[in-house]
Amino acid sequence: MAMTIVEAGCTVIGGVDTHLDVHVAAALDPIGGVLGVESFDASPQGFKAMFEWMGAFGTVSKVGIEGTGAYGAGLGRFLAKAGIEVVEVDRPNRQARRKKGKSDPADAVEAARAVLSGRATGTPKSRDGSVEAIRALLVAKRSARDARLRAIHQMRQLSYTGPDQLRSRLKDLSITELVAETAAMRPRSSGDPVVYATKVSLAALGRRVLSLEYELIGIDELLTTLVTTCAPEMLELFGVGIDTTATLLVTAGDNPERLRSEATWAHLCGVAPIEASSGKVTRHRLDRGGDRNANQALWRIVMTRLACDPRTREYMERRTKEGRSKREVIRILKRYVAREVFKYLPRA
Repeated sequence: MAMTIVEAGCTVIGGVDTHLDVHVAAALDPIGGVLGVESFDASPQGFKAMFEWMGAFGTVSKVGIEGTGAYGAGLGRFLAKAGIEVVEVDRPNRQARRKKGKSDPADAVEAARAVLSGRATGTPKSRDGSVEAIRALLVAKRSARDARLRAIHQMRQLSYTGPDQLRSRLKDLSITELVAETAAMRPRSSGDPVVYATKVSLAALGRRVLSLEYELIGIDELLTTLVTTCAPEMLELFGVGIDTTATLLVTAGDNPERLRSEATWAHLCGVAPIEASSGKVTRHRLDRGGDRNANQALWRIVMTRLACDPRTREYMERRTKEGRSKREVIRILKRYVAREVFKYLPRA
């Protein structure tokens, strides 16, 4: 679908509503007039065609993209390499959408107007360096780790509910021993069918766990190399390991300079207190936004320090004597750790 209203030859503000197969783009003039709306394939050829289409109206200044971390990642990288300022646009307001209806062209125009009005100002992650490689490895590692835990739980349940001869054989074994014992099973079809089926299941699960453990070892080796190269100083902080560093780097992205200040980083991690004052009451509440993986990484660092760092334990004791709860002190400590980590985020 194409629509042209204003003549070419002006500064152009673009907006894109992204999807898996097709992106819908809109071009606006500097006063918000719609220059055109068009659909393009979500492919390198489509990205090029979109850029040329916008450029036909004038000089492309900025392009707002909805979904830079998902379907719009490829388009964002293409435009950034072309020297165009890319702005991350949030999903349209649901209340306004219910009143006005929803369509892809309308969302594209709204994305452009969000950039033009200044409502959208976020700089997306570039996703073109070592941190993007770390993110891809973390996806596989989390999946493999979850699958391993599920397989172990299933093995335990089968050992509890299986025939008596298997229960006595597998009883009181550690996880390592259970995996080795079940992976070595060679079931024979002769005899009790329940025993045979249970042994087949246990053997399959045991071998699956071993395979996942080898997979995790390989991923950890790659992660260690990348993280050590990318942020060696952060790894020197007390309680900060490979996994927590990798998670925090992914939250910051390959271009952490887009974070304007340490306070912005704290909000991104969900550890900046949110003011909730009213009348004569002045208070702050927990920030439930931000990247929850980063928030969890900061929590793990704090828990490690509470277990092993005398200074952190002393701080906990002092603040609890002042009337703070343990959960409140942990929130404060997460905020301190976020401030400490921010200094060591890699800079371009």
